[in-house]
Formats: sequence, structure tokens, C-alpha cells
Amino acid sequence: MLTPENKQARLTTSRDNLCQYNIDPAKFLLGYVTMDETWTHHFDPEIKLQSKQWKHATLPPLVTFRKLPLMASVFWDSEGVLMIDYLERGKTVTGVYYADQIRKLCAAIKQKRRRKLRHGVLLHHDNAPAHTSAVAVAAIRECGFQLLNHPPYSPDLAPTDYHVLRSLKDSVHGHNFYSDEEVIYAVNDWFEQQDKKFFMDGVISLAHR
Repeated sequence: MLTPENKQARLTTSRDNLCQYNIDPAKFLLGYVTMDETWTHHFDPEIKLQSKQWKHATLPPLVTFRKLPLMASVFWDSEGVLMIDYLERGKTVTGVYYADQIRKLCAAIKQKRRRKLRHGVLLHHDNAPAHTSAVAVAAIRECGFQLLNHPPYSPDLAPTDYHVLRSLKDSVHGHNFYSDEEVIYAVNDWFEQQDKKFFMDGVISLAHR
């Protein structure tokens, strides 16, 4: 369904990123940091795949109920989670908000992966408006991060989408949480249970994809 221009963008961007990886895979893995936002719910009875079912064309669409979504922004690298930020209710992810997250990320890397800052951070995110806003780009430059280009409409080339969030949602769906605190505890606990290999596999598989 992609336009010829989008297909060409996927080809060009993937070729450039793969070339950068192949020059020095170890350096790429050391610097690589990626992120994405996801909605977490107090109760999520089914994942999308499970809720698919055939119906007659004249019948109304299936309604799936989810209670009180909470947005989490997950920043991670080949060693594990660097930072998880939960959006305050009633607010939206804007360029200013994301720029503040980038500064918090820089502080988290300084605390957890000081070596990464010395070698250079290679930041990979999608093309959401907040991520590409002028204020966010300015914060990325301020922190000295290098951006890895991402082709539009390509969640299959975003490790958080195809690797991390899929596993997280498989783990928590069907559970009933009664507060934001319980949701946050469950998400944080799931990430703490994942070993380094889980995160390394997600990054390494990007080269194959």
C-alpha cells in the first residue's frame, strides 16, 4: 500500500543504515538507542490478533473495551532499559514534552552508560510530529546525539514495535489493574525480568530486517 516514493525511501534509508552498521557493528551496537510510545491499559482483554474474527458485512464492527489508557515512552538499548516515562493524564506528547524527555534520557545515559556518551549516541525513533519538531531536534543536537533515519510508515523497522512492545502486551493482556500505580509496577517489573540477550536480539535483528 506504500507509494513508490515511500518504497524508495525505505530502500534508500535501509541501505544507508545497513551500510553504517556494516562499517563497525560493535560501534553501532554500543551507540544505538531507540524508543517508542505505547498505550498501556488497566484492562486489555485481547491483543489485536486475538480480537480478529470474521463477521457478515451487514453486522456492526466488534467493540473491544479497554479501561483508562496510560501512555508509556520506553527508551532502551542493546543492554536494557534506559528510561521509561509515563505521560501525565490530560496531557499530550508534544515537541516540547519530547525535548524534555531527550534531556532526561541524556541524564539517564550519563548515569547508566557513561561509556555510550563518550563514544556517541545513535538515536533511532519514528517520524511522529513530536519527534521531528524543531524544538525536539534542537534538544537532540544539544545533547550531542546523532539521529538514525527512519523511513515513513515502517513499524517493521522499529525494534520497539516488532520486538519489545509485542512481547510486553502479550504478557500483560487479560490482567485487570485497579490503578495507574499497578499498571506502572507491572510494566516496570516485566522490563526488569528481561535479560540483556532479549534487548540485544531486538537490536541485532534490525540489521536482518
